[in-house]
Amino acid sequence: MLKTLENLILTIRQKKTSPDEKSYTSKLLRDKNLSVEKVKEEIAELIEAVENNSNTVHEAADVLYHLLVYLEGNGVRIEDIMLELDKRRK
Repeated sequence: MLKTLENLILTIRQKKTSPDEKSYTSKLLRDKNLSVEKVKEEIAELIEAVENNSNTVHEAADVLYHLLVYLEGNGVRIEDIMLELDKRRK
């Protein structure tokens, strides 16, 4: 399970360092406004899906993907987020 998340992060980082014009991930990394809008859109869709009890896994995956792209594109590393979460553990 965590390997899937690691692979996604590695792919995002690879697209950041070696952009591919055909890649949606590369497009999001290049266009910060688009990336912000997609995060907002996907979060709204997830909230609606949860409230309607439909398609929640699909929408949650969309949120996670777009959020990771946005964070990586802005220099926020998942490792730092995990360290912060670990500090909060009681």
